[in-house]
Amino acid sequence: MAGEDRKYRLSIVIPVRNEGKFLSQTLDQIYLQDFPMDTVEVAVVDGGSGDDTRHIAESYKSRFGNLKVLDNPRHFASSGKNIGIKNSSAPYVLFLTGHTYIPSKNFLADLLAAFEATGADCVCRPRPLTPPDITEFEMAVAICRSSALGHDPGSYAYSEFEGMADPTSTGAAYRRDVFERVGLFDEEFDLCNDVDFNHRVKINGLKSYISPRMRVFLYPRSTIQELWRHMNRVGRGRYKFAMKHGIFSPLQWFAGLAVLGLGLLLILALFSGAFAAILRSVVALYLLAVIGYSIILWLRDKRMGCLLYGPVIFPTIHFGIGMGFVRSMLREMLNKGQSIT
Repeated sequence: MAGEDRKYRLSIVIPVRNEGKFLSQTLDQIYLQDFPMDTVEVAVVDGGSGDDTRHIAESYKSRFGNLKVLDNPRHFASSGKNIGIKNSSAPYVLFLTGHTYIPSKNFLADLLAAFEATGADCVCRPRPLTPPDITEFEMAVAICRSSALGHDPGSYAYSEFEGMADPTSTGAAYRRDVFERVGLFDEEFDLCNDVDFNHRVKINGLKSYISPRMRVFLYPRSTIQELWRHMNRVGRGRYKFAMKHGIFSPLQWFAGLAVLGLGLLLILALFSGAFAAILRSVVALYLLAVIGYSIILWLRDKRMGCLLYGPVIFPTIHFGIGMGFVRSMLREMLNKGQSIT
């Protein structure tokens, strides 16, 4: 942890990599807060961006003396967060992404007020994927991801709930002594490093509070390819989390087993007409369910994108997670086999 200088009330840590598209907007929304910004320090931790992210961050550094631009040689957000923690000093630490949209100018004031009013060790924030000015495809991704077929129903990510809550999926701001009590972020994690850290906050009995006033928006993936890569990383992170903590989400195991099962059926279908018929029936039933649910979302939200893109978005979510999960599982089995021999 950096020094004992307490002139700052809040440290904001933003691990970034190739966030040039949105970083300026995020930093503008931070510095336009209705809050004494001379009591806020900002650390932008760059994981080796190949776009103009670094240039943008440096331009703000020249305008605001309380902004640092730091290097993250390991690239992962987990290591970037730890670098930010170690190079900041305020009693409260908030983590944001470089593609965050902050709708309220009272966000920082409300955040510190929540800490002080509730005595919470961790303050959580809903993070819907519906910022302004997104495309119809991106809106469809947001709606599908927030639906019962698109995310863990136990998550508070899209919730309007206010009160003490499980921080696992939404914890984002912490009293500094939390890092002394539960440790830093596990740098073996890429995605899901926050899930792992917040789970440790939970099992150590620390108090966590969530409020709609803490809501920020994240930008959804803008292409099927980006969504697939993201969900694949989620699957890998969820497998690592399951192995580390012995917590096995039925949804993630189902996605993984579905990938294995369909792969096996595909192989068997090459040699057997009976298995080919089973494969066709399974695929048809799945597609029928996905198309039917996409129609329901279209009728509910009056967004044509749900109908047009939902039947592609849902398989991308499910099989992206499943493929990441299975790849991590097979890689671990292979590594264990090689270590035995």
